[in-house]
Amino acid sequence: MLRNEPLLNALLINLLLGTIWHYATFFLCISIKIEHFDSKRARYQPRKWEKNGKWYADHLKINKWKDFLPQHIGKDGFSKDHLDDVSIEYLDEFILETCRGEWNHIANCYFAVVLFIINPFWTAFILTILLFLGNLPFAIIQRYNRFRLVKLKNTLIKKAERAKKLEARKKSKTKEQVSIQDSDGEAVSG
Repeated sequence: MLRNEPLLNALLINLLLGTIWHYATFFLCISIKIEHFDSKRARYQPRKWEKNGKWYADHLKINKWKDFLPQHIGKDGFSKDHLDDVSIEYLDEFILETCRGEWNHIANCYFAVVLFIINPFWTAFILTILLFLGNLPFAIIQRYNRFRLVKLKNTLIKKAERAKKLEARKKSKTKEQVSIQDSDGEAVSG
């Protein structure tokens, strides 16, 4: 399609089509039912090779570069700089948003198919590299952050369960102490 176009025209057309694709995937992403972004779905599940996020830290050195990348925070969005809350409900929402972000960036990468259809091979190849560089790091950050958020959530759940058990033991001991015998041998509650 763009094989006979002058280079500048071809680049402008690619830029326009890429922009349309990115906006379309973004609007699709915010329109899809949230169940599609459930972290328990297979596409969002940890892979064995990821080693609960350790692979990203060890091999990609993600902690050295992730904070230098810009972030998109929509209305009521989540900042990667800090957590606004540490409740289980908040973490569940944040985890869902990491799935949504990962889906969006991976969907943007599928534009490479269009690039190869409409461009000469080497033009498509170079533009695909740029496309991947502009999306894959963000998808990787979403996966890496999800590991950390799930770990924090599991820690909070365990703490809550321990606190509940401790509270139940305290109530049980209190009931035993409250039940005393009066001088006639009758049980008295206080």
